[in-house]
Amino acid sequence: MPRLSVALAALCACAALPPSLIAQNIHPTPAPDARAVPLQGSIKLDGRLDEAVWQTAPAATGLRQSQPLHTGDPVGQQATQRTEVRFAYDDAAIYVGARMFDDAGARGVRTRLARRDADISSDYLQVIFDTYHDHIGRLFFWVNPSGVKQDANGLGGGGDPSWDPVWEVETRIDSLGWTAEMRIPFSQLRYPETSDEQTWGLQIWRQENRLNELSQWAWWGLEETGGPPRFGHLHGIVIRHAPGRAELMPYVVGRSSNVPGDQTDPFFDPHALDGRVGGDATLRVTSNLTLNATINPDFGQVEVDPAVVNLSAFETFFDEKRPFFVEGAGYFGLGGLSCFFCSNVSSLTMLATRRIGRPPQISPFRADTLPVAYADIPENSTILGAAKLTGRTRSGWSIGALDGITRREQAPVQFMDSTRGRFSVEPPTNYFASRVAKDLRGGATQIKAMATSVYRDLGDPYIASRLSHHAEAFGIATDSWWSKRTIHLMAQLAGTDVAGDTGAMRRIRFGSAHFFQRPDRSDTTDALRPRTSMQGLGGYARMAKESGHWLWEVSTNFRTPAYNNNDIAFFSRADYWWMSGNIFPLWTKPTKWYRQLYLIAGGQQQYNFDGDLTDRQMQAFAQVQTLSYWNLSSFWIHRPEVFDDRRTRGGPVVKLPSNNFWSLNVNSDSRKNIVAGLNASHNCNGDGDCGNSVGLSLELKPRSNVSVSLGPSYDRSKSGFQFVGSYADPTATNFFDTRYVFAHLDQVTLAMDTRVNVTFSPTTTLELYMQPLIVSGDFARYNVWAAPRSAQRLVYGRDFGTATVTPAASPAPDTITLNAGGGAPSFSFPDPTFTFRSLRGNAVLRWEYRPGSTLFVVWTRSSQIPTLPRGNVQFRDDAGDLFQGPSENIFLVKMTYWLGF
Repeated sequence: MPRLSVALAALCACAALPPSLIAQNIHPTPAPDARAVPLQGSIKLDGRLDEAVWQTAPAATGLRQSQPLHTGDPVGQQATQRTEVRFAYDDAAIYVGARMFDDAGARGVRTRLARRDADISSDYLQVIFDTYHDHIGRLFFWVNPSGVKQDANGLGGGGDPSWDPVWEVETRIDSLGWTAEMRIPFSQLRYPETSDEQTWGLQIWRQENRLNELSQWAWWGLEETGGPPRFGHLHGIVIRHAPGRAELMPYVVGRSSNVPGDQTDPFFDPHALDGRVGGDATLRVTSNLTLNATINPDFGQVEVDPAVVNLSAFETFFDEKRPFFVEGAGYFGLGGLSCFFCSNVSSLTMLATRRIGRPPQISPFRADTLPVAYADIPENSTILGAAKLTGRTRSGWSIGALDGITRREQAPVQFMDSTRGRFSVEPPTNYFASRVAKDLRGGATQIKAMATSVYRDLGDPYIASRLSHHAEAFGIATDSWWSKRTIHLMAQLAGTDVAGDTGAMRRIRFGSAHFFQRPDRSDTTDALRPRTSMQGLGGYARMAKESGHWLWEVSTNFRTPAYNNNDIAFFSRADYWWMSGNIFPLWTKPTKWYRQLYLIAGGQQQYNFDGDLTDRQMQAFAQVQTLSYWNLSSFWIHRPEVFDDRRTRGGPVVKLPSNNFWSLNVNSDSRKNIVAGLNASHNCNGDGDCGNSVGLSLELKPRSNVSVSLGPSYDRSKSGFQFVGSYADPTATNFFDTRYVFAHLDQVTLAMDTRVNVTFSPTTTLELYMQPLIVSGDFARYNVWAAPRSAQRLVYGRDFGTATVTPAASPAPDTITLNAGGGAPSFSFPDPTFTFRSLRGNAVLRWEYRPGSTLFVVWTRSSQIPTLPRGNVQFRDDAGDLFQGPSENIFLVKMTYWLGF
């Protein structure tokens, strides 16, 4: 599926712009100014704005429309609804008092109840501080008329919504519209350490949902790149004494597991009870440097990962959801990847924190020991502790350092002779990552350097033969804006080093990321030589015009064959050089036909380091927003015949047929109580294999505090070259004495992502998530390529040889026996045809019983019905089995308590 940044945050002028889209200090002339006044007396936080300071403090006002009326006026159109925002401060906090007038009074206010940080369609006020005034970083604070809070930390880069500072807000709806009164402690902010008056960058956004009007205090147009360089100024703040700099958040958790299993397994406990304690600590070393630490962390409250069926050679990627690692992630990025339209390309990622605490990688069921009958393998490696230092120095260096330690994991086992023992399944490991960044030219250029390291205490020779001993990576990058923030340049370069014994290095080099054993490589002899280390390079560069009516981009991305940082990052493949280009005209001034229109046209191609063309495509994209605020988009991709150096999974290069892909996406007005979406696609390749998919999304808002989301989807894909296996055959001389066997796969996927959210108050929510999944795969017409670098394939039993099916007693799979004839050996394997059924979900009750302190009650259900050797979906039977089969149920209660010092 293509990566689309078509709406392009910088061009849509949304507030949560990535840091790569903000740079040169080109404030509007003059930049709007606001002033915070010292607070005399106190403020009762009730949303009434009846304190004297709110009558005397100067107001930031005069907001101008970003949406819907965008006429191309260089200073924007005046917002139809007046907004007044005032600022005050005392020794401990900054206060915000805001009055949002509405011509329709209380009747005109549109609001909803939702959990903190939820993305909801509602009126809102957003206040953004660039506290360092470096024209790059931001701290976001949102509130809607119901008092629902959102916040995000963009100081290190990006916009991290997992950041949950302890701050307070009260709102009130009245005959004039609505009001908001905020108290944001200085202890939750990051700012320069000085006793002089400070100047912060400031932006204010207001959404009037009834009119779909988005207005901003410091204005820029939809065809311009905005962000902190275009912010106004907040003057007058003097922080003479730094407030409390330490926080503790201990937790206690109890868990009950009720799981199905093998009653003969001596380690099986169907009703396990356990508990644990731990905690997080925060120390503000200075006002702009923060040290976070966690001991024995627990992540039981995060949402479960969706079920997947992966028939590829590559690992499935899941997003990080654990709060400790998500928070502040912007301090650990080298620069990321940006494109208007691109596909099958990955960023130069240097850190994927899900590697820390990963599931054990070593199986005790191994051939070099006594046969193991049963084992009690931990679900994940235990994180003994982790710490990170993030922030910014006085001289303008942004820094981030992270270190995490996981313990040695041992699995109790029982051998076939009933004796007991223990096997190490994961060695003790130290993970380290650090990044520094320096701002130049008033934020128009940022240079970055990042280093990572993984070190394992291997000990066991068997583990040493399977895992690397240590792995390091180092990268440098720059992100620059030129020509008044019209031209954007991104450039990144990284090197990696992985070391271990020859067995471990062989597993890495022969794995799916490299396939150094491929017999037709130009350097086969050298590639097969035993090694104890390998080094590689990776790089990415992009130059683009990102302001104006006509936009364009050119980019390139490469990984040398030996590049690998998979021990600490998500890395799927090396050995490619990719290049891309697009043109992107856009029309943002509404007409009688549309509100906005985007068009993109371009192409990309990719070679491996042997010079084989492994990807080429042409593409066209269109997106339009209608006058009724519906969004429609469609794109087409054409790929000609190209080589594939991964399809045989370590065998020679073969050629894939051409392919055409079409996609259509329709989304209705998100402000309505019923919001619908449609995503459909169709593709066909040169062999006549076609696929179709359709996904629907339906969001129902029956009440202001209830939302129900339904996401049924259907996908049917056909491929004539699904890899089955490789088998020794001395008659297959053109394939180096190996038969690489493939099959025609007809795969059907049915899923229904379901969410129900009920909000009782801004601090109490109930969230339900469920994902039923049914996947079938019918394998037939087993085949081989006629020759390397050819597109022709030969089918067993039709074009050559024989294919025999030996039926088996249900539920065992049939046996497939293939013979190429001409004296070739026969080989057999179980029929891979399958039907997979899974149902998983969880329910999370969250209550913030005091600021920063939370009680979680969690129920997680997971069931995976035994896979059937049946290659089709029988909906009634399969759906019934989902809810009637055995399931794993985990109940968890977790309590955290925030302490500030």
